[in-house]
Amino acid sequence: MSTGRPRTAMGWEIVPEGFTELLVRLGRDYPDLPMVVTENGSAFDDEPDETGFVRDDERTAYFVSHIGAVAQARRQGADIRGYFAWSLLDNFEWAYGYAKRFGIVRVDYDTQVRTPKHSALWYRDTIRRVRGNRA
Repeated sequence: MSTGRPRTAMGWEIVPEGFTELLVRLGRDYPDLPMVVTENGSAFDDEPDETGFVRDDERTAYFVSHIGAVAQARRQGADIRGYFAWSLLDNFEWAYGYAKRFGIVRVDYDTQVRTPKHSALWYRDTIRRVRGNRA
């Protein structure tokens, strides 16, 4: 059932507050088990510029909202110890082959050249900023 929210290239609605609710519920239901989010990301229709760089604002917004959802869950008591973006590289997606791109690093499948996307640079800078705040 559609709620009219933005969608990924896979057709999945983007609902970060649902992620918060899930993490809080899991933390409540399993209080003795700390969590690590090991795969969270989204495919979008990435288009590189003439240099191979991809300004993937939709993916960056996805990470902003979902990392924010994790922070909100932590504020509500969920014991979340880590978060990993899915995926580092564009790769073979089992149901769609090479048609969908999840990576924060673009892979040119013809040359195998890897180019960090805008989302990779944002993710790097966010990690540096958060680590700096803890020092």
